[in-house]
Amino acid sequence: MDISPHKKRIATSIGLAILPALALFFQGWVLFTVLSLFSVLTLWEFYSMFRPVQSMTAFKSLGAAFTFLLLGAFTTGKVQYPAVVLLIAFWAAGFVFLVRYNKDVTASYRHAAIFLAGLIYIPLNFHFFLTMSPWGIILVILAAAASDTAAFYSGSLWGKKKIWPRVSPKKSWAGSIGGLTVCMGAVTAYGMTFGLAEVAWWKWLLLGALLNIAAQFGDFFESALKRTLDIKDSGVILPGHGGLLDRVDSLLLAAPTFGIISLFHPFFK
Repeated sequence: MDISPHKKRIATSIGLAILPALALFFQGWVLFTVLSLFSVLTLWEFYSMFRPVQSMTAFKSLGAAFTFLLLGAFTTGKVQYPAVVLLIAFWAAGFVFLVRYNKDVTASYRHAAIFLAGLIYIPLNFHFFLTMSPWGIILVILAAAASDTAAFYSGSLWGKKKIWPRVSPKKSWAGSIGGLTVCMGAVTAYGMTFGLAEVAWWKWLLLGALLNIAAQFGDFFESALKRTLDIKDSGVILPGHGGLLDRVDSLLLAAPTFGIISLFHPFFK
């Protein structure tokens, strides 16, 4: 039976929601395991975007190992542990580069830089989920989903004037404003229902705006990255969606945005 791309997109979105729902229900090591595995798969996909893939093989394996180490270091509550892991990752990449340079003086440091950028881009940003309450995690996912869904439909209906056609030809001002409006409304409704009573409504509106802007820029960043690499999707693992990175690009900036804001202003117990 033939399934339309739109129906595939909806079915995949529902399927993707099951894992975080289970992780939120069990918390603890379940959340850590799900987040770690998801980070490894997304990071592996990120490295695979840089051709030729064979030249990234050693760094892909290192990246998987350091993802678990980095996320595990954050669970200790010791600030210096994640810094030590990143420092070791830097010198591990340097060692691989030295070995390659010893064999071939034309060897480039490019792949070592990609390896380090991947660790910062994915597990380092994702670690903020480990610092959030279940209510905070749901809020961030809700904000990203509301932004993406509203932007898709409002852009499809009314989108004519494009924002950054060179970066993302399909994204329009109508889609952007629609996503912003719905995200602000969704975050405010959710926050006023489940958040701290002392948080004023206008603060939820402002938070919704900031999360939407972060989600949009996260999306734009990945779009520009794919264009520089001349690829359409980051992968093919998700029917109707493309790759994992195509689905979580907005979360990769929305999560640290909420995590950092929450350091200065709590929104949930």
